[in-house]
Formats: sequence, structure tokens, C-alpha cells
Amino acid sequence: MSLSRAIDKFNEKIAGAVSWALLAAVIICAANALVRYIFKMSSNSWLEIQWYLFAAVFMLASANTLKRDEHVRIDVVTSHFSKRTQVWIDLVGYLLFLLPVCLLILYYGIPFARYSFSSGEMSSSAGGLIVWPVKLLVPVGFALLMLQGISEIIKRIAFLAGRIDGHEFAKQVTTPEQEIEAIKSANQL
Repeated sequence: MSLSRAIDKFNEKIAGAVSWALLAAVIICAANALVRYIFKMSSNSWLEIQWYLFAAVFMLASANTLKRDEHVRIDVVTSHFSKRTQVWIDLVGYLLFLLPVCLLILYYGIPFARYSFSSGEMSSSAGGLIVWPVKLLVPVGFALLMLQGISEIIKRIAFLAGRIDGHEFAKQVTTPEQEIEAIKSANQL
């Protein structure tokens, strides 16, 4: 469990740091739109940096999304099963789908990023940016996702062995009414 907690904490820190990239993307987007409409000037590099920042947010925060159990699921079916059956479904899914896909993408993604770096690949757009940093996000993001998958597997096995009660990976499902009440109580503080 200590390895699982270390992976969880690491991915939380990455997601917290990368959340600033989203703010930067919004600021750059707004500034680019203003400059384009007010001064009739634009640059492809401003558009590309927005895409790069969005890619960083998406790729580097996906592991934390898995940790928080906020990826798209088919709860309509699994919600009728016992907690133990749901954990087995998760475990099988992580072992048969998540980890093999992550390994496959790492297998092809690392040479993909390495070639882009070694060749000094540039965007084909006029005034475009270097491409390798965004291509490097693919293997890095999937490595983080694979690590988080390992953490989730550890938690599921610990639950099945009776070592934890499941609160460490249970998604807190709320109704819209509960969310409204939570927002109201937070605003009263």
C-alpha cells in the first residue's frame, strides 16, 4: 500500500502542477484573440502553444483522473453488482486492457518522441514551434497512467484480501441536489 500511496501522491502533484498550464492556455487564447481582432495580427505559434498546453493538461492529468475514478464508466450495469464484483471488474479491466494498452503506446511512443527530438522536428505551419515536446507528452502521459493503473491494481487486490475497506478508491457518487447543497454550504463558510 505504501507504493500505491506514493504513486497516488506523485500523480496528484503532477496534476496540480499541470493545472497551471490550463490557466496559461486560457490567458494565451484570450490574448491571441484580442491581438487578432484589435491589431489584425496573429501567429501560428500562439495557436500551437495553446494546443501544446491543452495536450499537457490532458496527457499529464489523466493518471490523476484515474486515481479519482472520474473516467467514463458504464455504471448503469455495474452499479447493480456488489462492491466485490465491481472491484473484480476493475481489476480485470486494468490487467487486460489498461496495462497492455499503456505498454503498447509506450513501445511505439518512445521511438516516436525520440525521432522527433533527434531530428529537430518543427511544425509545418509558418511560424510554428518545435514538435518534440508535445510528442514527448504521449509516452510520459501513458507512463503516468500505467503507474496509476498499478496503484489501482494494488488497491483492488488489498480490498479483495480484506486489507482495506475500499474507501481509498471509491468514487463518491452524488446527485445534482447534493452537489447544489455542497456548493451552498461552501459559500456560507
